[in-house]
Amino acid sequence: MRTYLRAPALLCALAGPLPAQADTDLPDNPLHFFATCAGRMSALMEHQWQVDGPASDITKARRAALLDVLSALTPPGEEVQVMAWRVEAKAAHAALLRQSLHGPNQTRAARRSAMLLQSCEAYLS
Repeated sequence: MRTYLRAPALLCALAGPLPAQADTDLPDNPLHFFATCAGRMSALMEHQWQVDGPASDITKARRAALLDVLSALTPPGEEVQVMAWRVEAKAAHAALLRQSLHGPNQTRAARRSAMLLQSCEAYLS
C-alpha cells in the first residue's frame, strides 16, 4: 500500500514549493531528472553492496520511491528513452564512485558523487 502512496505524495510535493535543500530548481524535464536520479541510485546501491552492505537497503528503498515517481511520469512510448537516461546516469555515477575509491582525485570524486545524490534525495524527503 505504501508503494501506491509514495508516487502521488512526491508528485504533490513537486507541484508545491521546492525543498530548501535542493541545490537547483527542478529541471524543465522532470522525467529526465528522475530517470537520472534512478540511475545514480542504482549505481550507489551496487557500489554499497561491495563496500557497505547495510547501507544498500536504505538506498534500495530510496531508489524504489524514485522508480514509483518515474513510472507515474513516463508517458506511453517513452519507456526506451527513460531507460537510456537511467543506464547513462548509472554508468557515469558508477565511474565516479570507482574514482572515489581508486582514482587520483578520490576526495573530489566523492564530493561530486555526494552532491549529485543529494540533489536527488532532496526530493525524497
